[in-house]
Amino acid sequence: MAALTDRERRLAACGLVGVGAFVGAWAVLGSIRPGYSPIDDAISRLAAIGAPHRWWMEAGFVAFGIAIPLYARALRVAVPGWAWVAATVTGLATLGVAAAPLGRADGLHAVFATIGYASLAAAPLLAAPRFRSAGRRRWAVASVAAGAVSALLLAASTVAPHHGFTQRAGLGAVDAWIVATAWVMWRTGRLLGPSGAVSS
Repeated sequence: MAALTDRERRLAACGLVGVGAFVGAWAVLGSIRPGYSPIDDAISRLAAIGAPHRWWMEAGFVAFGIAIPLYARALRVAVPGWAWVAATVTGLATLGVAAAPLGRADGLHAVFATIGYASLAAAPLLAAPRFRSAGRRRWAVASVAAGAVSALLLAASTVAPHHGFTQRAGLGAVDAWIVATAWVMWRTGRLLGPSGAVSS
C-alpha cells in the first residue's frame, strides 16, 4: 500500500488537534470550577446547562467531533478495515453529545454518549487484526489493550463510584492510541510498515 499523501498526513494530524482540544478543555475547566471533582463528576457536567464557562467545554466537544472524522479518513488509508468507521462514529456521536447537553436533553445525551463510548473502544480493536496480519505485533497488542481497557473502564463509569476518574481513564486509553497513530501517520505517512502489506 502506498504511503499517505501530504493531504492525508495533514488529516492524520487532526487526531492530535481533536484530542488536545478535548482533553485541554476538560482538564482546564475541571480545575477552575468550584466544587467540581474530576474524580467523581462526569466531563459532560462541564457543558451542562447553567455550568460556568460551559461554551468552552462545548467547543472542546465540537473540536473533537470534527477533527476525529477527518483523522479517520487518513486512518482508512493507513489501516484498511473498519477502524476508521468506528472513529468516524465516535466523532459524530461527540457532536451529538454537544448538541444535547445535560439539563436540556438528558436522555438523548445518554444515547449519544453510549454510542461514542462503544465506537471509541471499538476503533483500536478493529485495527488490531490488520496490524497483526501486517506483522506489526506491538501495534496489535497496544490496540487490543487500548480497546479492552477503554471498554472496561467506560462500562464501569456508568455504575461504579468515582465515575469521573473511570470515564477519563477509559477515554484516555483510546485518546492515547489516537495520538500515537496520528503522530506516526503524520510523521512517516504509514502505520503498517514500509510495504504496507496486509493479508486479506
